[in-house]
Amino acid sequence: MRNLLVLLLLSLFPQAPAGFPPLGIIDFYGLRTVSEAQVRPALSFHEGDAIDIVQFEKRKHEAEQKIASIPGVKEAFLTLVCCADGQKSILYVGIEEANTACSAFQPAPEGSARLAGEVVRAGSDFDAAFQKSMEKGDFAEDDSQGYALFHDPDVRAVQLRFVTLAEVHFSNLIDVLRDSSDARQRALAAEVLGYVKDKQSVVPDLVAAMRDPSPDVRNNATRALVVFSRFSPTPPAEKIRIPPQPFIELLNSCIWTDRNKSSAALAELTEQRDPLLLAALQKQALPSLLEMAQWKSMGHAWSSLMILGRIGGLSDDEIEKHLDAGDRGTVIAAATKAGQ
Repeated sequence: MRNLLVLLLLSLFPQAPAGFPPLGIIDFYGLRTVSEAQVRPALSFHEGDAIDIVQFEKRKHEAEQKIASIPGVKEAFLTLVCCADGQKSILYVGIEEANTACSAFQPAPEGSARLAGEVVRAGSDFDAAFQKSMEKGDFAEDDSQGYALFHDPDVRAVQLRFVTLAEVHFSNLIDVLRDSSDARQRALAAEVLGYVKDKQSVVPDLVAAMRDPSPDVRNNATRALVVFSRFSPTPPAEKIRIPPQPFIELLNSCIWTDRNKSSAALAELTEQRDPLLLAALQKQALPSLLEMAQWKSMGHAWSSLMILGRIGGLSDDEIEKHLDAGDRGTVIAAATKAGQ
């Protein structure tokens, strides 16, 4: 089951491929008092629909506005994800209800810092290679070095350039991440900083970037920290220290990528079953974890199910045995009982 985490990590760009497969799943989150039955009729998308990304982007805003007009709904957020569970597209519908505020973020910086030209060129090369890799269905990734390296040779070649660029342009990357008014440049800075040699030194800046107003910046910063959390250095005493609280807060975000990456990080950070961390998750994010555990894509539900099983006192072997058998109910029931 651990390899399912790759599906989570691959969502760097929810709409990366130019051509999406047909829509296979529509799932929801953020529903507390409003029902799914109230929201579905406001969608102009249905399971089985062919996906044209240009048309989707045009219709997305209209659907979000229509959902926001439902009594009890303050705002809606649609995210199209490719691809999981038999090469299906997945549409996630996030709801901010009138009486349940989503996570809040910092104002955008207004500084003039900009990335070095060779970093920008590497970012463009990565985007092009990554899209081709997605179109070929090559999703394999190696995180063993503490940074992401794709199996696809073209993507991997650019990522290896990131390793050098992160050292050569370290100060520039930090300046851009903290102060640039350009959200795209901040997002690329966060991505490249995930390749620095001294990973502990950039944890504070990446954690701060988890409060950035841009979902892409938060996504790239959180993804880098997820990979850091999986890294097993030698000696073990050098394990990278990452504070869990920012990830707990993002579990209640209205943006799907925030939930996706933060749950992946917390699946790693809860492996040692720190009772204070499990208690904080139970107190601050149990409803969000429970709804994410019901998502139809197991690749996207897996992290929340692992966290819930640990909250419920199940061993990892027990959790994985239930999930391998298609039994989410026992895991969910254990966490629900622990929360009562």
